[in-house]
Amino acid sequence: MIDIIVVGGGHAGCEAALAAARLGKQTLLITGNFDMVASMPCNPSIGGPAKGTLVREIDTLGGEMAKVADKTCLQMKMLNKSKGPAVWALRAQSDKRLYSKTMLQTLKSTDNLDLLEIYACDLLETDGIITGVRTKDKTVYHAKKVILSTGTFMEAKVLIGHEVIHEGPDKQKPSHGISARLRAFGFKTMRLKTGTPPRIKTESVDFSKMKLSPGDGFIYHFSHDPTHLRVLDKEWPCYLIHTDQNTHEIVLDHLQDSAMYGGQVEGVGPRYCPSFEDKLVRFSDKKRHQLFIEPESAEIDELYLQGFSSSMPRDVQKDMVHSLPGFKNAVIAKYAYAIEYDAIDPRQLWPSLESKITEGLYLAGQVNGTSGYEEAAAQGLIAGINAARALDKKEPLVLRRDEAYIGVLIDDLITKGTKEPYRMLTSRAEFRLLLRHDNADKRLMDKGHAIGLLEDHMYEAFKEKQTTIKAETKRLKNTYVTPTEKVNARLENDGYAPLKKKTSLHGLLKRPKIAYSYALRLIGEEPVLPDAISEQIKIQATYQGYIKKALKNAKKMKKDEAIRLPADLDYDKVDNIANEARQKLSEVRPLTIGQAMRISGVNPSDVQMVLVHLKKNNLR
Repeated sequence: MIDIIVVGGGHAGCEAALAAARLGKQTLLITGNFDMVASMPCNPSIGGPAKGTLVREIDTLGGEMAKVADKTCLQMKMLNKSKGPAVWALRAQSDKRLYSKTMLQTLKSTDNLDLLEIYACDLLETDGIITGVRTKDKTVYHAKKVILSTGTFMEAKVLIGHEVIHEGPDKQKPSHGISARLRAFGFKTMRLKTGTPPRIKTESVDFSKMKLSPGDGFIYHFSHDPTHLRVLDKEWPCYLIHTDQNTHEIVLDHLQDSAMYGGQVEGVGPRYCPSFEDKLVRFSDKKRHQLFIEPESAEIDELYLQGFSSSMPRDVQKDMVHSLPGFKNAVIAKYAYAIEYDAIDPRQLWPSLESKITEGLYLAGQVNGTSGYEEAAAQGLIAGINAARALDKKEPLVLRRDEAYIGVLIDDLITKGTKEPYRMLTSRAEFRLLLRHDNADKRLMDKGHAIGLLEDHMYEAFKEKQTTIKAETKRLKNTYVTPTEKVNARLENDGYAPLKKKTSLHGLLKRPKIAYSYALRLIGEEPVLPDAISEQIKIQATYQGYIKKALKNAKKMKKDEAIRLPADLDYDKVDNIANEARQKLSEVRPLTIGQAMRISGVNPSDVQMVLVHLKKNNLR
């Protein structure tokens, strides 16, 4: 008997299958094409704003994405470094072919995990409990739990101009049957859209017309285990160009020829990653738009035109590409397209990502209405962990909004839902100063180790790091620099305000622009600690007041989260609440007062009446 079946081998499916198998469950991953495991049909990169922190969090819980990203990177950058640490974002340009191969090899070498190359076409259930999967060849596989991670494949259609092609990303076959079965179970589904830019033959491009956009020199890594980092003799370059009025006129003259504006598109597209034609309509005041030219893989002679997604006909796409700086003679290897697919309303899920409708069915990734590899991987990891824990009769892993971006992501989906592909943004996290790139290990490694996924050597390194940070912070608080003429002359010469009194090095680090290494050298010491440790010491000192305030607010939120609500609470019996609140509460069925307060349309007065009802009926 199979313990857990995972349907779909994208980033969500890979993390789910690996987590379940590593937790000792006999797991079967069913996917249509082994060559497309953990594929990157759109941007060949991992990370970026908020997304990079998601990858770090996946790593702290014992997931795989960070390690594979490190092993297959072509270039790395820390974005927003000139801003505060709450928005720092690591981004890797990835070798998409190598990434997929590396993940496939990891899957094949994992104990308790079998792989099956075929399409699943149906879900089986008995009396509201999931029992297995039927594949395209009509074979039935029974399982105790099923994780559905079908990405953008359910009833997928590719749109190029007025042409409609029934296929998934990268000319793969679409998945038929499952979304109809979900609707038969009682799921609400929706039609979503995304898209991808054209790919260009590298040798046909004139790079002299472009601005070089180099990486940071491989000084960063996603995984907290740095041994996975791929060290190249030279980073692969990216380039920057801008569109001009010529490109814009071509697009606007053919707007009705695009799938989106010609009436072919039914689904709702991503607000934060629109097609190029949509950009011109929505931001008509902009005279130019930025495009990045990125390599896709060492194995293929193709470039990715980031920011140039389109659903225009092929002949219009040619004119658009040839109008760009350096692309006069460019050869298009793959044309841009839009893709539509079915997704579910994620408010039909519990925080564990188990379905509220069919017991034992978990859903993860773009099928839940998200966009992006990182969001998918994070959901897959949580679904895999919780399916395994359910079999062991353990409480599910549910991360709070003050604990992780993963917590924000899942809470937003199951509480607020989405009507467009959901993208993780730093602005979505009210505790983003607590959810930084640098402290993901401090926030989550204890949980990853307790679950049983985090490798022992990573956990031991983490504990040693925390001990070092604590000891060095204490030392800095007890090490002083006095305002001698020599010290103040050096400070003023370097552009800093002089000292007025004896100050601890920790107090000196509270000044935003003074680095840890600079503070030590003021007293004649040379820094010997790794950058990851000294950086965290500096951040904690500089932002101590803000962090303290955020922790205070988070403590208040924890109190709201501690007040549990019965999952089967009948809100029709709660007196004196607004009709909209009654409908939303009945639909979402929040598990805590905190979650209830975050539902759009539910006011504090409604929540108060729910509390009164609980007390009156001895439900607390």
